[in-house]
Amino acid sequence: MHRILVVGGYGLVGGWAVRHLRAAGHDLDVVIGGRRPDEAAVPARESGARVVKFDTGHAEAGLAAAGPVDLVVSLVQDPDDNLLRATLRAGSAHLGIVRKADNVGRTMIAAADLAQRPAMIMGHWQAGVTTFATLAAAREFGRVERVELAALFDRADPTGPMTTGDSREFFDRALLRRDGRWENVEPTADIRTVDRGGPPAFDARPMGVLDVPALAAVTGAPNVRFDLGVGDSCGTLAGGTASHEIYADLWGRDDRDMPAALRTVVSDPLGQAHLTALGVLIGIERVLGLDGALPPGAGVVLPETAIDPVRALSRLRAFGVGITTVPLPAAPSGTAG
Repeated sequence: MHRILVVGGYGLVGGWAVRHLRAAGHDLDVVIGGRRPDEAAVPARESGARVVKFDTGHAEAGLAAAGPVDLVVSLVQDPDDNLLRATLRAGSAHLGIVRKADNVGRTMIAAADLAQRPAMIMGHWQAGVTTFATLAAAREFGRVERVELAALFDRADPTGPMTTGDSREFFDRALLRRDGRWENVEPTADIRTVDRGGPPAFDARPMGVLDVPALAAVTGAPNVRFDLGVGDSCGTLAGGTASHEIYADLWGRDDRDMPAALRTVVSDPLGQAHLTALGVLIGIERVLGLDGALPPGAGVVLPETAIDPVRALSRLRAFGVGITTVPLPAAPSGTAG
């Protein structure tokens, strides 16, 4: 039986991640860690998990309290990589979701130098879900020339304090690829309008998520960007609870060198925390080999190369996430880069 320590396992994303692990039916010993263990009492009781006090500033003590673990899942801020380093030095695998394009370098170096087991970096939007949808669609292309990603956040969709803080940091500086060159842009100066093909369009500005460099590398597209907008989600517009939507638009050429364009829409009726936790579940299953394939070896592991995107989308559908792919006009509209 694998033992997993979920640091931040009683927050919005963490609570869903622990529930997803139980719903998936895996035989796991789950430990929930956090600075306020009293808040974890109810989710721990519901999931049969154990609780330990955990402060990333004193990660070694928290790991000692948890006992030997196969995987540490970090759903909290770890700005100085204290938890990452302590985890890897202890010989455990690590999965983290809070890195972005302008601070991932030091984390990757630490992981590459210290890892005795896999260290998966999932600072992608919704822990890789956006990249999975894009890569699955990219299989229909002979050549991808442009990737435009957008997510719509509904103000009625609850977020935890960590998520709110992350969003502010993401908007400080954005990375995009335009005509084969990297650009760091001021987000408010590069806003684009996303046409939803029926529901009201929304304005979105670029963010520094890891999907941009990941997809530029894997697809070879010279134009890649990710933007986040705020507005009424499809769930809210239908009179229900807030949902979270992702739009992955691709343009290029098919295998016959004819113009091709596709949009994949991912919509989670239970919102962004539920969807992020599903990305975490998919990452956990890959790191531990619970998806039926051999687990990856020691070192840095990235979702865009380690996880089968078609299987990932099937996993999302099994948890109630809607995924549709439709044709797009042969040329992108608007002023997106």
